[in-house]
Amino acid sequence: MSPTPVRFHDPRATLADFASSILVRCPRCERIAHFERRPGTPPSADRGTHPHSRLVCRSCGLYRDGSRPYRFSRYPSACSYPALWLRTGTRHGELWAYNLQHLDLIRRFVAADLRERAPWYDTGQKMTLVARLPVWMKSAKNRAGLLRAVDRLRATVITPR
Repeated sequence: MSPTPVRFHDPRATLADFASSILVRCPRCERIAHFERRPGTPPSADRGTHPHSRLVCRSCGLYRDGSRPYRFSRYPSACSYPALWLRTGTRHGELWAYNLQHLDLIRRFVAADLRERAPWYDTGQKMTLVARLPVWMKSAKNRAGLLRAVDRLRATVITPR
């Protein structure tokens, strides 16, 4: 008798559900920093910025409030945009996540033998975060490599470099 398969039921999360708290690379010291934004805050009329957003680095003490708009890049470059902290390359493509909750959702999806979606006739969002994952992440043959990559990313947050 085979063991009970691990099940994953799609919680219908979207990328916007994880965008209020993002782990980024500090533009000053290149260590882990935290960007947070309160959802639903409209831009201020005079400057076009979000007043309730901030970037905080506990390593070097960098603090930036919502005085300028933030853009994020998955790739480190010469520009001043903070790069995502939780990103790594695999044999098949790049794996990235905004925060640990986003990474945990990806891990649960990849580790599951049985992946359940909501019925087609059910109301609600159809193209969720899980439905938009690339095909190479959904393939069972890539499961072991992806789980190792997710564990490596998690370790960089728990024990930062």
